[in-house]
Amino acid sequence: MKIVVVGLGYVGLVTSACLAELGHDVLGIDIDPEKIKLLKDGQMPIYEPGLRELVSKNNSEGRLNFTNSFSTEIDTADLIFLAVGTPSKENGIPDVSAIYKAIDSLVPFIKKYKIFILKSTVPIGMNFEIKKYLKTKLISEFEVVSNPEFLKEGTAIQDFMKPDRIIIGTDNIKASEIMKELYSHFTRNSHPILIMDPLSAETVKYASNLMLALKVSFINELALLCDSIGADIRRVREGIITDPRIGSQFLYPSVGYGGSCLPKDVQAVVHLCKEKSIDLLIPSAVLKANENQSGWFINKIAVYFGSEIKNKTLAIWGTSFKAGTDDIRESPAIKIIEGLAKLGVKLKLYDPIALKNTKKYFENSEFNKKLEYAKSEMDSVSGADALIVCTEWLQFRSPDFEKLASSLKDKIIFDGRNLYDPEKLKLYGLGHIGIGIPANKVKAKV
Repeated sequence: MKIVVVGLGYVGLVTSACLAELGHDVLGIDIDPEKIKLLKDGQMPIYEPGLRELVSKNNSEGRLNFTNSFSTEIDTADLIFLAVGTPSKENGIPDVSAIYKAIDSLVPFIKKYKIFILKSTVPIGMNFEIKKYLKTKLISEFEVVSNPEFLKEGTAIQDFMKPDRIIIGTDNIKASEIMKELYSHFTRNSHPILIMDPLSAETVKYASNLMLALKVSFINELALLCDSIGADIRRVREGIITDPRIGSQFLYPSVGYGGSCLPKDVQAVVHLCKEKSIDLLIPSAVLKANENQSGWFINKIAVYFGSEIKNKTLAIWGTSFKAGTDDIRESPAIKIIEGLAKLGVKLKLYDPIALKNTKKYFENSEFNKKLEYAKSEMDSVSGADALIVCTEWLQFRSPDFEKLASSLKDKIIFDGRNLYDPEKLKLYGLGHIGIGIPANKVKAKV
């Protein structure tokens, strides 16, 4: 098929590359000329493992092309994916203005039947709103299909090529048959394609992310309970995940969830509940629990150092919201950096991929003068009083503990991902404070 993808952010670029890999003829459009220039030069505007190679391969073989202009070529396409950004407004609802702008740019070049596919995360009911809007703009027939994405940053290509399920929201038989043809490759590999009404398809996206956020917040709340009573969350976790009704995914204690999906989608559900006067307790509780988690961790650090904290220099390992991505949106690490900087702490930051985005985020911040950017993880601990681990990058899991012990003045690691065994650290003279794990006999300096 000939496909146009509008919006070459995270979702749009991965979708474009993977559809081209499946043999489709894909044109990616983005209004940002710098992004298009990067892509044409073989560079990536985002970091995603394997994406650069996939884009380069399909571009050189002629199946994937990029442009920042809208043209008559659009009308030769069978399908138009709308994958533009829909960031949260202050009230939590997604800002869909970019979708309408994209449609306005597309309409002048459309003369025959098209299927518009909503890939962007949109408010529930947006499918119908887009239909109403297009009826005022187009003479030709069209259909709008909801096709939510479930890509995880760091494994997005694998998630697209080997999906757990594909959700297609449409009441139109013709559109559903074309969509099933588009994704026919996956049915041969036993991946289910679920056809449902648009409202249900849009709700699936929010329901899925709310459940994942709930699991993260649940284990974090449980870790806080363990911390207060002296239990060990690692043992408690082992005891609950062996129950097949519960499972193990997303049940890892941490400093909280972040990124572009979970925070945004939970906020959107909370807003929808207020708008519809629905008294749902869980979405608001999940939001509050996650907001509290980074603050709790900052307080643990502040209590340990007491009044001396303003004289400390602390190393931070990891600024992205999770390993495998350069995305710092809603990253707990950023919240921790800001919270500690407010207390007067000097911070030496290191992340293997996200440091460029971190520098850009803080360049005009009041906290920038408190920040130093290290060349490596060991460079960051040189001269530091303590280490804070915020992101679970693989290279952070087995550092040179002897070197760490000799570098850190206060011999203490604040482990926001529970990467380390406190008993092992004790052998190197290192203290450990984690999430819901009894401290390894570290005395608070108050």
